[in-house]
Amino acid sequence: MTRTEAAAPVKVALTGLKLTDFRNYAALSLDFTAPLIALAGPNGAGKTNCLEAISLLTPGRGLRRAPYEALIRSGAKGGWAVAADLARNGEAARIGTGLQALPEGLERGRKIRINGANASAESLLDYLRVLWLTPAMDGLFTGPAGNRRRFLDRLVLAVDPGHGRRVGDMEKLLASRNRLLGDNGDPALLDAIETQLAETALAVAIARAETVGLLTGRIAGQAADGAGFPVARLSLSGDFETRYLGGPARQSEDAYRHVLAEARSRDRAAGRTLEGPHRSDLEVVFSEKAMPAAQSSTGEQKALLIGLILAHAGLVAQISGMAPILLLDEIAAHLDANRRAALFARLVQLGGQAFMTGTDAALFASIGADAQHFHVQSGEITPA
Repeated sequence: MTRTEAAAPVKVALTGLKLTDFRNYAALSLDFTAPLIALAGPNGAGKTNCLEAISLLTPGRGLRRAPYEALIRSGAKGGWAVAADLARNGEAARIGTGLQALPEGLERGRKIRINGANASAESLLDYLRVLWLTPAMDGLFTGPAGNRRRFLDRLVLAVDPGHGRRVGDMEKLLASRNRLLGDNGDPALLDAIETQLAETALAVAIARAETVGLLTGRIAGQAADGAGFPVARLSLSGDFETRYLGGPARQSEDAYRHVLAEARSRDRAAGRTLEGPHRSDLEVVFSEKAMPAAQSSTGEQKALLIGLILAHAGLVAQISGMAPILLLDEIAAHLDANRRAALFARLVQLGGQAFMTGTDAALFASIGADAQHFHVQSGEITPA
């Protein structure tokens, strides 16, 4: 993991956003002049759609993980486009992404352009880091382990741009091994795949463990600053972490490769690989009460999650040298006045830009001069 610890992170902010045929927006053009952006309006008006568009300015399928075809506005005949003007410590850049309309029979794919040139998704991380918290994540602590692994991998990706590629490689190798086992494939080919899988799996697990350790330190520091949110204690759980982390990398790779070879009959019968970081879990405990987050109240879980996201934003700024852009959907609805004030103060302290949504504009009335307010109604956004 590459670390860049700057005394003051680069300030990154969107100064403009243009949407074309995206979700319920036929055409939208907005200018932003403040670090905190509040979008208020009724349910179904398009607030989350706007945040989703911004979330596509980073690798992956965005905060809803929707297929790209599903993002095309109903009735539109072409694709969709998201374009953003960006300021990094005053230096301008332009980023665009979208789904192009191609002749019938040709496969469409997401395109990315940075300052007018074609670019890879991973290169977006050189310009900005985007983090989000949505109501769909409220069940993170009580839901399946796979959701927490994906959540953790996004946390890692924000500080380690190569992590997404490693996770993707691990998933492909697992799929190849499972397919070969099911087909009673060539043992020599299985040997080769398991050698690659052992190396990649260990790299994924190490990156996750390092991020959890760094994040734990940020959470502790945030608590000392009186951030107003409960302290979460994080740990990775799973047989893989217990058996293979902490020792020399080569020795751990060899040991895991040996286990994979020995487990072929078992895994063939199961139809899947039963041991590896693809089965690990992120455990979260409400530190003050020494209670698993899954057993905490709904309000406590929400506060724990917000505190975790804020600590991660601080870690991203520290490691990447860039203050991240935060997308906080329906963030204030279940917070009391004191917690809302603590949230707004922390966002300003982070030094980045935050986009917040809510059905009631009054929830954002106390932000003050640091905010720009918009009203969202039926696919239109206007200054409030």
